[in-house]
Amino acid sequence: MEATLLSFPSHSLTKTQTHFLSNPPPFLSSKPKRPSKLSIRSAISRNKKEETVETVKTQLDDCQLIAAIKYKGFTVKQFQDLRRSLPETTKLVVAKNTLVYKAIEGTPWEVLKPCMTGMNAWLFVHSEEIPAALKPYRDFQKEKKLEENDFSGAVFEGKFYAPGDFKTLENMPTRAEIYAKMLGSIKSPASSLVGTIQAPARELVMVLQAYVKKLEEEGGGGGGGGQ
Repeated sequence: MEATLLSFPSHSLTKTQTHFLSNPPPFLSSKPKRPSKLSIRSAISRNKKEETVETVKTQLDDCQLIAAIKYKGFTVKQFQDLRRSLPETTKLVVAKNTLVYKAIEGTPWEVLKPCMTGMNAWLFVHSEEIPAALKPYRDFQKEKKLEENDFSGAVFEGKFYAPGDFKTLENMPTRAEIYAKMLGSIKSPASSLVGTIQAPARELVMVLQAYVKKLEEEGGGGGGGGQ
């Protein structure tokens, strides 16, 4: 059977038919749809969020302390100055609370949750010298007169420290001070040694480590020694 092509004179078409022929519905159009600008922006935003979460997760490796800083009103230059003042073992990350919490959820750092309000920048300290890591921000805060931009909390050894508890962190003895105390206790009467043993387990471990190191140094100068 031969197909017959039907044609209509233009004057016999109704307005609806004419509109249909000149503006076919989307499912009859051969032109591919271009992604909308909105969908592109959404994809970029989603990728940035994922990158931020991964950045935070990376900072958790070998991290000793995380502290949150209220940064509302900071300028770009102030952030740059602050970053330059920090030790190499301390990293400053600016990230939304929701993304930081997503990265720490299910980890010991999850107790940082009380800080998840307002605008925070995050200090990741990769050193046991906690006072030295916190002092640069205290100096920066005083110099720039940013009294309202205080620490909003921190986590150290699985414990949450509220803003009012920061003196405990900032006044912790340095490693050198703990070693000196340890060695002095070992040479002192038994009563002093008992006092050292009753100190927090972390200090006791550091004391013992220092004492072992001292013995190794004293015994290592003879070329390995004999048995």
